[in-house]
Amino acid sequence: MGAQIREYRQRIRSVSATKKITRAMELMAASRVVRAQQAVRESTPYARALTRAVSAVATFSNEDHPLTTEKADVRRAAVVIITSDRGLAGAYSSSVLKESERLVARLREEGKEVVPYLLGRKAIGFYRFRRREFAAEWSGDSEKPTFERAREVGERLVADFVLATDDGGVDEVHVVFTRFVSMVTQEPEVIRLLPLEVVEGEEAPAADELLPLYDFEPGAGQVLDALLPKYVNARIFNCMLQSAASELAARQRAMKSATDNAEELIKKYTRLANQARQAEITQEISEIVGGASALAESK
Repeated sequence: MGAQIREYRQRIRSVSATKKITRAMELMAASRVVRAQQAVRESTPYARALTRAVSAVATFSNEDHPLTTEKADVRRAAVVIITSDRGLAGAYSSSVLKESERLVARLREEGKEVVPYLLGRKAIGFYRFRRREFAAEWSGDSEKPTFERAREVGERLVADFVLATDDGGVDEVHVVFTRFVSMVTQEPEVIRLLPLEVVEGEEAPAADELLPLYDFEPGAGQVLDALLPKYVNARIFNCMLQSAASELAARQRAMKSATDNAEELIKKYTRLANQARQAEITQEISEIVGGASALAESK
């Protein structure tokens, strides 16, 4: 009986130590997700405005630019997968990987060769464990993305996009990431980054609608050359920030659930330890009473 009580107490100490860790991780994620949300709110309007500006130049200039022109024969498609570097975030990384697998299956059904570009150790481990090939990898800053890393990824994607397909280039670029909607909702999403999808259409405006006038200096081609790399970098950076906020929100929820489960286990083991202690006391009293009765009968 005493050994059973010691075992329960040992489990209570172990679960209590785990609870302290999960509680600390929950608080850290809660403090970091506020800054991540702010970064998303600050970068999203810039990325949208830059997308509309680049799309407007492509629409109203009728300029045939390599980054905006659809290729007649799409043979190779790049897929950028953004996951986390660490675990303990619930189904965050697995949801992105499942969405990427669906995208890869759809692209292959269309007869396209898929070229993965991986961000985050979870995606890298997923591909290495299955011995799949990928074009490039980046890791180490999933919780705090930097624009320098986004620019590095963007430069690599643009370089591969403008490269001829026979020389190892790609014909289109897709990004799989997690869009941050709220603290309780994060949705895996797929966007096509290149070639640029026109946002402003060429349909006639309404009678009461005013459209901006565009004047290109020194020319539409030079403007596109300057804007498109910024567009790619801004969109990738925004996707990385959205993913970081989603990762922290998912980690906070997962650690809160783990903390609550630890509290329930502590209550359970405490109750079992008390029951074992009560049974031990009852047994000791029974032994004392039995011994006293035996002595009384012997006299």
